[in-house]
Amino acid sequence: MIIWAPVFHFYQPPTQFPAVLKKICHESYRPLIDLLGEFERARATVNINGSLTQMLLDCGAQDVVDGLRRLAEGGRIELLGSAMYHPILPLIPEPEIVRQIELNHATNRRAFGDIYTPRGFFPPELAYDAVVADAAQKTGHRWILTSGIACATEWPVGVVHRVEGHADLAVLFRDDIVSNRISFKNIDGFGFIDHLRSLGREEAPTYVVTAMDAETFGHHVSDWERLFLAHVYAQFDQEPKDVPLDLQQRVDLAAQHRQILEVPTPRGRELRVVTATDLLDLFPAGAPTMPRPSSWSTSGDDLARGVPYPLWQDPSNHVQALLWRHLHICLEIVDLATRTAAPDARPYVDIARGLLDRALHSCQFWWASRRPMWDLNMVERGLAEQRAVVINAMKAVTMSKAHGASLEAAEDRCAIAEDLSRRVRRHLLAA
Repeated sequence: MIIWAPVFHFYQPPTQFPAVLKKICHESYRPLIDLLGEFERARATVNINGSLTQMLLDCGAQDVVDGLRRLAEGGRIELLGSAMYHPILPLIPEPEIVRQIELNHATNRRAFGDIYTPRGFFPPELAYDAVVADAAQKTGHRWILTSGIACATEWPVGVVHRVEGHADLAVLFRDDIVSNRISFKNIDGFGFIDHLRSLGREEAPTYVVTAMDAETFGHHVSDWERLFLAHVYAQFDQEPKDVPLDLQQRVDLAAQHRQILEVPTPRGRELRVVTATDLLDLFPAGAPTMPRPSSWSTSGDDLARGVPYPLWQDPSNHVQALLWRHLHICLEIVDLATRTAAPDARPYVDIARGLLDRALHSCQFWWASRRPMWDLNMVERGLAEQRAVVINAMKAVTMSKAHGASLEAAEDRCAIAEDLSRRVRRHLLAA
């Protein structure tokens, strides 16, 4: 038996333009939700970051949230835990990691109700290190998903490993190669089915986990939810059968989902599609392992040069370095304002704290990566949120009439932040 656990990641930056979000809902989210409800045996594991959940509600896309909730209530999908504003978790302090996880849980619980009881954890961009495992277990998750390149042991196809030092936290590894082939339209639906049937040993149950952006289907790749996913789920709806499909049945099935099939795919081993948590019950525990610090965009060359999160923090990227220095100043000045604020300054502390939660999002760094993506406006929008953190926190410190070393430290932090902001803008204009 071959068991497939697909994971779909729903996310848009908190700085995304409403018109773009509406376009994505129309092209991707609604068609994908409809498709998951169409096939009787369709199953998937879904991560939707709380920031996107809130954006959907604010932008009049309540039906997308309702659709996901219905799928979860019907057992078609399970919902994962994650971080509210999609920060790169290994690059922020552990208290901020826990805060982001808790904010995410509270937001999605309000939107989805009691059905939102995540057992698995999806680190944004699958960016992993040991502190992420600590936070995932501390917040009550049973398993965590990482990239395939994080696997430091024999590739698991028949066992589910536990994270070393965390006996109650399982780790699932994404098949990076197959996931990327799907994402970049380098394999079709029946080719994927053939690939599944070729996995593992004939007599032993085998599983594979794929994970990709939900926006892959319909937004990044037009009609891909039909041209790929519908074909794959249709095959699972036919399992198990004593009599194999003949060529005409395969042609009819393909035509139904808008693709011409020229060669029939031979049937063989039984296929199942499940939610990812099911894998923990279907397969025995493997040996403890320590996944490598990495992300789902990390290459072997990146690991060799000691850069586990290359699209967000590459030492050779000057804009990213300046953005991170500016963000760390935000963290410092908000901490100072929180500790010294007088009662009448609390509104500014609260504003600064809320803006800081948003300002941790990953996209401003990604758009500055040049691997290959680059967008001046998305970097500037992220920087603008960071600057708003500084001014509100500084206002709180000033109103609190901080004296001596506290006031001097805040003024120094504010001056450095202003200089860093100017330097980022000079780099953006010169690029």
